[in-house]
Amino acid sequence: MDEMKLGVVESRFADIVWQNEPLTTKELVALCEKELNWKRTTTYTVLKKLCERGIFQTENSTVTAKLSREEFYSIQSEKFVEETFEGSLPAFLAAFTKRKKLTQKEVSELRRLVDEYEVK
Repeated sequence: MDEMKLGVVESRFADIVWQNEPLTTKELVALCEKELNWKRTTTYTVLKKLCERGIFQTENSTVTAKLSREEFYSIQSEKFVEETFEGSLPAFLAAFTKRKKLTQKEVSELRRLVDEYEVK
């Protein structure tokens, strides 16, 4: 799963792809030059790395996501809870809420999610 983690720069790159896909490699190079001040070779190197990790794909010079941003961060969240709280979502929530008070809206949303899960 470590191969699914992104560094700060990789995250910025991934956000560019997710926000603009589908896009051509030429368009991606131009965006990365503008947003990240990267050379073409840097863009291609990072793209290749993230394609090898199964996050993005390139077909006929068109870049698309194999995992949406939401899917990617969902996997990250699940892995964090597994590694840090032995897979216990209640333990995670207890630790989280010790330092941060939930708003009434957040509490209501959590209740709604639990209720939906119980129905399934």
